[in-house]
Amino acid sequence: MQEKSYGGVIYLTSHNVRVTHAFTTRFGGISRGIYESLNLGIGFGDEPGNVAENFGLICSALGISDSDIVCSRQVHGAHIRTVSRNDCGGLYSQTRHEADGLITCDPGVALAVFTADCVPILLHDPVRGAIGAVHAGWRGTAANIAGAAVKSMTGAFGCSPADISVAIGPCISKCCYETDRDVADAILEALPEASAACVCTRNGKYMVDLKEANRFLLYVAGIQDVAISDECTSCRKDKYWSHRRTSGHRGSQAGIIVNRKVPS
Repeated sequence: MQEKSYGGVIYLTSHNVRVTHAFTTRFGGISRGIYESLNLGIGFGDEPGNVAENFGLICSALGISDSDIVCSRQVHGAHIRTVSRNDCGGLYSQTRHEADGLITCDPGVALAVFTADCVPILLHDPVRGAIGAVHAGWRGTAANIAGAAVKSMTGAFGCSPADISVAIGPCISKCCYETDRDVADAILEALPEASAACVCTRNGKYMVDLKEANRFLLYVAGIQDVAISDECTSCRKDKYWSHRRTSGHRGSQAGIIVNRKVPS
């Protein structure tokens, strides 16, 4: 993935997603203290005005406005919601529905998901002009939210999985995601054929690879083009927020995708 900068705002893009998009970092905002600096998460204790200004900064970097964006109330589930221009309203929209995945085919609409160790997944079908954004924690991964997003895009917009390109952004990696048996068992139940690649043991604990689990679920769903960030949010707590490394005292980064071609 490529790192980009706009007015001090630093974010990542993926070579295979050919619409405007970003995986944000901590860099380039105005928040202070434990929220320094580009915190995009609400409800964690940061000043709402700071979060709103940070959101405006990443919107400027992407050439969109807050009113172009659809957000949701993320609940660590597997529900995919089909949205339209009528659902736009930005970070502080009063009509945020519960969903951990959003899809649309409306031109100019932007979708955003928020993470701090969980997996941000962005999808684009250039043939049907459709996009998707998914927040996949371990529960969502075990419930195959990635596959549900592909199925929803196929059903709602007539997409062919072979046409969809996917980018998996920075999240906690296998090196740091130490879990108890319940998490490992949930992933193994969802992916029995990929157990060796997704779960191993270390010092009596289970190490779970959410990136590989979601890559495999996308493969099963028919996706052939997947790019994956090699960065770990827990290892790079200087660059990203990590819920685990901060015991929940943190901000959030975002995965944002806009249904608009990248300017040539």
